[in-house]
Amino acid sequence: MSHSQPDALRSRLEAVSERVVRAAEEAGRDPSEVTTIVVTKFHPVELVQNLYDLGVRDFGESRHQEAREKAAALPADIRWHFVGQLQTKKARQVRTYAHSIHSVDRLQLVDALDGADDETEVFVQVDLSGEPGRGGAAPADVPEIARRVVSARGLRLAGVMAVAPLGEDAEPAFRRLREISDRVREIDPDARRISAGMSGDLESALKEGATHLRVGSAITGQRPTAP
Repeated sequence: MSHSQPDALRSRLEAVSERVVRAAEEAGRDPSEVTTIVVTKFHPVELVQNLYDLGVRDFGESRHQEAREKAAALPADIRWHFVGQLQTKKARQVRTYAHSIHSVDRLQLVDALDGADDETEVFVQVDLSGEPGRGGAAPADVPEIARRVVSARGLRLAGVMAVAPLGEDAEPAFRRLREISDRVREIDPDARRISAGMSGDLESALKEGATHLRVGSAITGQRPTAP
């Protein structure tokens, strides 16, 4: 059976939903307050449509051209979350279809996104690893970026986002993210959202307050190689 067939997708989607419910309840949280974003980068439009038919409305993409093409081809009520590193020169183009941008990590990017009439929610991406090339702002720089987002026109500060460092236990890393989230909420009390947790560490993320999970292969199956 192809990993993209609806029956296989349904079973994996249900399995992840069960994990989310179980982990949220173990953390004393309401599972309905958690948004699971299905990351579909490199997957065909047909797979996204199949997931849409199964009730999914939140999808994550990390490459502008691919995301733009999918957004044009698929139903208008899909909420597209841009989760990859974003070039400043492409920022305004991404705003045309993205409901949320999870990877704002520098002042220049905020400035590039500033000034639109419609509202886009953004997460400040935090670098929890200190490794070059992984994206994200240094924790010490997050408050300044958050303040710039708050003062920008057409942007709404949703909260913070991070990827757990490679080779490190995810739970302490997500605990650090939660502490940074608390500092951001001192700047904007409504910036309560935490985008953290993927297929392998969503339980740890939920324990530490994640509101948005970015789940790929556990739902979509093996990702095709980049075209």
